Amino acid sequence: MLGIFRDSNGHVKIKQKGAVLNMLKRLDKIRFRGHKRDEFLDIAESPNASDTECGDEVPMKIPRTSGKDSDELKDPAGPGIINMASGVQDYNRTESDRLNEIKGHLEIALLEKHFLQEELRKLREETNAETLKQELEKERQRRIELEQKVNEILKTRTEEPPPTPLPTKAPTQANGTDKRSNMMCSRVQKWVYDKFGEYIEDFRFQPEENTVETEEPLSARRLTENMRRLKRGAKPVTNFVKNLSALSDWYSIYTSAIAFIIYMNAVWHGWAIPMFLFLAILRLSLNYLIARGWRIQWSIVPEVSEPIEPPKEDLTVSEKFQLVLDVAQKAQNLFGKMSDILEKIKNLFMWVQPETTQKLYIALWAAFIASCCIPYRIIGLSMGLYAGIKFFLIDFVFKRCPRLRAKYDTPYIIWINLPTDPQLKERTNATVSRRLQTTASRSYAGASAPTGVNRDEDSNRFHTTKRGNFHEVFNLSENERPLAVCENGWRCCLINRDRKMPTDYIRNGVLYVTENYLCFESSKSGSSKRNKVIKLSDITDIQKYKVLSVLPGSGMGIAVSTPSTQKPLVFGAMVHRDEAFETIFSQYMKITSAASSSES
Repeated sequence: MLGIFRDSNGHVKIKQKGAVLNMLKRLDKIRFRGHKRDEFLDIAESPNASDTECGDEVPMKIPRTSGKDSDELKDPAGPGIINMASGVQDYNRTESDRLNEIKGHLEIALLEKHFLQEELRKLREETNAETLKQELEKERQRRIELEQKVNEILKTRTEEPPPTPLPTKAPTQANGTDKRSNMMCSRVQKWVYDKFGEYIEDFRFQPEENTVETEEPLSARRLTENMRRLKRGAKPVTNFVKNLSALSDWYSIYTSAIAFIIYMNAVWHGWAIPMFLFLAILRLSLNYLIARGWRIQWSIVPEVSEPIEPPKEDLTVSEKFQLVLDVAQKAQNLFGKMSDILEKIKNLFMWVQPETTQKLYIALWAAFIASCCIPYRIIGLSMGLYAGIKFFLIDFVFKRCPRLRAKYDTPYIIWINLPTDPQLKERTNATVSRRLQTTASRSYAGASAPTGVNRDEDSNRFHTTKRGNFHEVFNLSENERPLAVCENGWRCCLINRDRKMPTDYIRNGVLYVTENYLCFESSKSGSSKRNKVIKLSDITDIQKYKVLSVLPGSGMGIAVSTPSTQKPLVFGAMVHRDEAFETIFSQYMKITSAASSSES
């Protein structure tokens, strides 16, 4: 940065180059573009201020003197040369200060850049474009609605009939009255709209919005939580039903006697409705005290605290499957009970069982005639007394004497005898099958029945399947037919592990057991080659089988080993597996024992 040379007299002159001055001028121009220097952090505390970074940005060259120049500076020829040497050192010191100042300016510039980037990032976070778009869309919709309202008002005003022309006797007076009436009407409309406009807008008809609820995916944890919520929510209702049943059963003699006397007295004096309202108010008051922390137990039946199982965080596959099975079983039983109740009510009113609905019909006519002829006070008194006697006395006797109830409890008899839809279907199928068997037996007996065979034996000679007669489907003798336990068969799937093709590996169908054979009928249409017939005497081993080891329980399959198969045949996915296994195993033991006794 410095040029040192000697003149003709031997004096040392220092020449400053213009590059340093130009750099200083440029730094002075961009020195403080944004914030002042006092607002920044200290240079030593700055995360980006390091000697290494600044040294990399602006390489500093400290002026050096050659050996020859140093010898000349150290030359003790005269005092002028020594003074000039001290001047050169001072100038070098000022140059180092200037370079340090340049370094500081560069650090400040880096800090400015860092803070500007932070401000830009904050501004981008604060100004979210999506929210602005949504607000803009809402404002557009509001503007469109306002324009529609204004257009509707203008249209109604244009559709109004023009005022009838008044007689032209006094035109000035008519114009004045019209103006006054229009002003009054506009003022009245404005006042009404200001006062009641909000309520008028509430009664404006709008199209109904069809909201689609999002369905949650199946989750074992969510399923367990919902079952517990349902149990907790139904607990007050179940407790109330238990208390009513305890009153009717005279669980606590003193409580039931006091309740019976109070109820009958209230009905006799016409205070039944105020009594029930007072009981509701009392129950709410007790609930308020319980919610405030009071420990109050107002129950006839003592509550049994059930242990609360802590929810498991991580469930295994078998535990999840067992949980789903338990919930599905509970849901199946609950839905079955609800379906039975609803179907019985429907069949009662639809004359499905005429003798039962006829009783209800006569009772409704009697109640209608009584309501028309007898005063309501007497009707209410008689109904209240009958309800009290029925609840506290008659039901108690009927519950203790079931045979008496089955004879004389008319509502109970009607409810029990009402059929459900599955029962009606079974009755219809049984009736149709009985008729078909009767006609078939008669025709067969008249046409080709052999001598010495009666009609009862002949009607049960042939058993039919979905494809035809049983002995024809499996190519067996006419004496072979399914046992009484499995007349309709057990639905299952045959897994033949000797086959490699998927179509032959698994087959869906129905399994039958006869006296001597185990027959499997495939559900797929085709030839009888897909069916399987196994002779019970050829079976070498039979045992329960579990197809998937990860599933809980003992499985839903039966494995049968025969000499003709390398691997056992598996009849899987059987709902009534245990019943089928017991039937097959007992018949198998009967055949083997008979064979062993004949050999001996």
